[in-house]
Amino acid sequence: MEVAPPLSSVHYCLMRNSGCNHLGKASPASVLAISSSSKNRGFRISFPSNTDSLKSCFSGADALGSLKRYRWRFSMPSTSSVSSDKSYRQYVVSIRNDHPQNADFPRSYSRKEKKPFKVPIVELRRAARERLKKRKDQPRRPPSAPKNGLVVKSLIPLAYDVFNARITLINNLKKLLKVVPVHACGWCDEIHVGPVGHPFKSCKGPTSSMRKGLHEWTNATVEDILPPVEAYHLYDRLGKRISHDERFSIPRIPAVVELCIQAGVEIPDLPTKRRRKPIIRIGKKEFVDADESELPDPVPEAPIIPMLTELPDSQMLAPSDDEERLLLAEETLQAWEKMRRGAKKLMRMYPVRVCGYCPEVHVGPTGHKAQNCGAHKHQQRNGQHGWQSAVLDDLIPPRFVWHVPNADGPPLQRELRSFYGKAPVVVEICVQAGANVPEQYKPTMRLDVGIPSDVREAEMVV
Repeated sequence: MEVAPPLSSVHYCLMRNSGCNHLGKASPASVLAISSSSKNRGFRISFPSNTDSLKSCFSGADALGSLKRYRWRFSMPSTSSVSSDKSYRQYVVSIRNDHPQNADFPRSYSRKEKKPFKVPIVELRRAARERLKKRKDQPRRPPSAPKNGLVVKSLIPLAYDVFNARITLINNLKKLLKVVPVHACGWCDEIHVGPVGHPFKSCKGPTSSMRKGLHEWTNATVEDILPPVEAYHLYDRLGKRISHDERFSIPRIPAVVELCIQAGVEIPDLPTKRRRKPIIRIGKKEFVDADESELPDPVPEAPIIPMLTELPDSQMLAPSDDEERLLLAEETLQAWEKMRRGAKKLMRMYPVRVCGYCPEVHVGPTGHKAQNCGAHKHQQRNGQHGWQSAVLDDLIPPRFVWHVPNADGPPLQRELRSFYGKAPVVVEICVQAGANVPEQYKPTMRLDVGIPSDVREAEMVV
């Protein structure tokens, strides 16, 4: 991430711009700092009153390489200019960076702590009161898809894209694991991407006190990189809730696959009920299906987009050269972003629930009734889950790992832990394979933080 340039350099760049020749009359003393925070920089400068010259000036300044990643905002005060020359007026220019320079790592919640709600309870109650006020003395509108039992046709191609992106991601990760070393702890869920495992004492698994928190590293698999988040497959999305006695008779599949199936993906091995007419509500929680006998029999159609299949490990071949490895890393990173971006859009229409105490996920309007929660104090809840709205990280955990600045350099040092950054494990694998770092992950990776060469140099850092 580029650090915002100092005010003097900004003034120098504006003076050099070909469209701002008139700035030669302005003195450096006319540049006064207003703010110098990490996300907003401001300064004052005097310009001629000619609006066209101002636009041409900053249209060229916006193309400067050091200012490309910042957003310009202009404001003209109604007060008179502070300059002695009345033909000049004073403007305020703010430079804002959308991505912070450095960001804190995602918080890890303990097993005894409940997850925060996606939307605070106070906001939910306020929104409910607003909806009641708007509905007052108005006829009730029929529910729209998918609440009426139909699928959203505009999201069906997106569901196929998410399904194929997940298959592409799994197949590419199996190939990258043959050229990029990834280690997993045999006692906890910690993983590390690099030639050797990190030396940090952060293991909380069994017998960790005997090992003084040190990890025991083994070779990682795809299941370690992409944790298997499973959910019950629903034949009828609006049907009765799954009872405790049915918990073993209903198949469990990856939650992302279940979300794609409910959004319109057709898988022969996993049938689901597709309504062609909206349901008829007879109560708040009761409904009946509309009569579809007069409709013609449904004809099985081919998938809109060809569906990919997961390949076994025996058919996976490692990249032959550096160029092929780079292309594979870029494709893997695109599949990761495509899957997360598409799943986030699907979750806006198709609700996903997560337990506030354990990682259990359910794709559907209401959670199931299986009493299999084993989180902290589950005896007080009789094993029942505390369902709440899920976020994207509940459905697709990113699994943050330590970022290795140079895989060919020295390994990470325990004393310099505060200088290292973190990134999702998929992003870290692709970066070490040669892919470019996406902008949204740079704040947590701390690419602009200088790492001391030894402990003595780190103690001198202020």
